[in-house]
Amino acid sequence: MSTMNNRQESGRSYVIIGDGIAGSSAAEILAEETDSASITILSAESEPLYNRILIKEYAKGKLPRDVVEIHDQSWYDERGIDLRLDTRVQTVETGEKTVVTADGERIAYDELIVATGGTPRQLPVPNGSADGVTTFWTVEDAARIREQASEAETGAIVGGGLLGIDYAAVAAAQDVEAHYLIREDRWFARAMSPAGAAIVHDALRERGVEPVFETTVEGFETDPEGRVAATVTEDGRTYDSDFVGVAIGTEPNTAFLEDTPVTLDGGVVVDSHLRTGVESVWAAGDVTRYYDERFSTHLSNGTWESAATQGELAARNALADDSGDPFETVPSYTVNHFPFPIASFGHPSLGDAYVERTYGEREWRRLAFRDGMLVGGVLIGDLAPLKPLKELTASGARVQHRAPALLAQSFDGLTVEQAPTPVSSD
Repeated sequence: MSTMNNRQESGRSYVIIGDGIAGSSAAEILAEETDSASITILSAESEPLYNRILIKEYAKGKLPRDVVEIHDQSWYDERGIDLRLDTRVQTVETGEKTVVTADGERIAYDELIVATGGTPRQLPVPNGSADGVTTFWTVEDAARIREQASEAETGAIVGGGLLGIDYAAVAAAQDVEAHYLIREDRWFARAMSPAGAAIVHDALRERGVEPVFETTVEGFETDPEGRVAATVTEDGRTYDSDFVGVAIGTEPNTAFLEDTPVTLDGGVVVDSHLRTGVESVWAAGDVTRYYDERFSTHLSNGTWESAATQGELAARNALADDSGDPFETVPSYTVNHFPFPIASFGHPSLGDAYVERTYGEREWRRLAFRDGMLVGGVLIGDLAPLKPLKELTASGARVQHRAPALLAQSFDGLTVEQAPTPVSSD
């Protein structure tokens, strides 16, 4: 990572849209690396940065709300950052280098960093927005889910991914008798095989959450007060549910950029340095579709660590005289709701070949390869191999022929003699 040789001159204006971990990390770097620059964060939320990783524990009733908080207003004040909460952006006039808010305020910038994240997708079915049908993204969502789940006896969870398993854990912690409705034939189908998923399915059942596979929601039934009472699937089954959690993915918050020259395609499209195709406009975090030089394609990843790193890098590159450093990472996500941990790393859905091994009743590993390179995987139980596997993934080396060694129960990395030559980028 490059460092600044000289602190930037005062008088330049930096505007960041979004105060999640990407936006906040960008602002912190700008404050550290500049003298008296104007740094403004525009946030649609009503409170400063909080920990999105911990809000699931808060929703489960395991943590008080104040533990979820990260920054208070004084953190921004001490760094000379102008934080404007409850501020929605209407558009960006890139030619004029001006952000226009929904209230009509015009804010000039020299460099703009877009870090607006995403919004949960709504289920487009009858009564999809009824009272008691929730999505899970903000701390306000977590507070509502915590309250409603604590009062519920039955529930339904819709969506077979990583956020869905968080919902299932909330239901289990709040003693809600729930059905987990999954469109595919198993949980996390894009990364898990039937053998690995079965371990998770059994653990869910032990906690009072029953997985239901290959099913699609047709709509919800409500009581006379308009509150959700049941979930109806397309095959005609009905599940009592006075609490519903919908986790079917997110949509990038990019509407304010639709009438601008910024390229949008499932998010804000940026190069490997997090630059858009528009001068002085950068993007970081969940909203980005960044170019991965190793795979020669644009990717997204929504992990907390990656968003923080992107925010820092976007700020440093915006400050740099040249193009700065490329974004390189191997994201990972850990699930700790069960007696055994689960970790996903890299981009397992990019694989064109897979190997796996079961080591015990609740220990399993699956690795994904593409063109001979390790591109990702999932571990259940023992996570000790996670670090060396991520390092191999980052190396870009062709290691598929070493799969038996990578699946060894005590795998802790390849020696210099064993490690193959990394793939050339030429």
